[in-house]
Amino acid sequence: QVQLVESGGGLVQAGGSLRLSCAASGRAVSTYYMGWFRQAPGKEREFVATIRWRDGTTYYADSVKDRFTISRDNAADTVYLQMNSLKPEDTAFYYCARKISPSSYYYTNYDYWGQGTQVTVSS
Repeated sequence: QVQLVESGGGLVQAGGSLRLSCAASGRAVSTYYMGWFRQAPGKEREFVATIRWRDGTTYYADSVKDRFTISRDNAADTVYLQMNSLKPEDTAFYYCARKISPSSYYYTNYDYWGQGTQVTVSS
């Protein structure tokens, strides 16, 4: 069984920063992408960022580009999301996910998901 555990969420004022972490454990599986998605109340889960595990290539949603940075620690099997210049519209539950195939990284068809962590940005 693969487990993904997120941490680092919380309440922050607009313009502030947070750093999310996602640690993987359990059964060893190949990883093609590890990414972050978010879901606000009443909205669908949406792509935020992902990193291609083998070479560190990163991809971002337009809404977070230049504000968020995804990174990884291969040895620790951990992925991070540094979120700067946070806006109230970034408020959502943030999920970490792992994908084992190279098909599109943008959609929610990832293979493993964490339980999520709440990020709230006050105005």
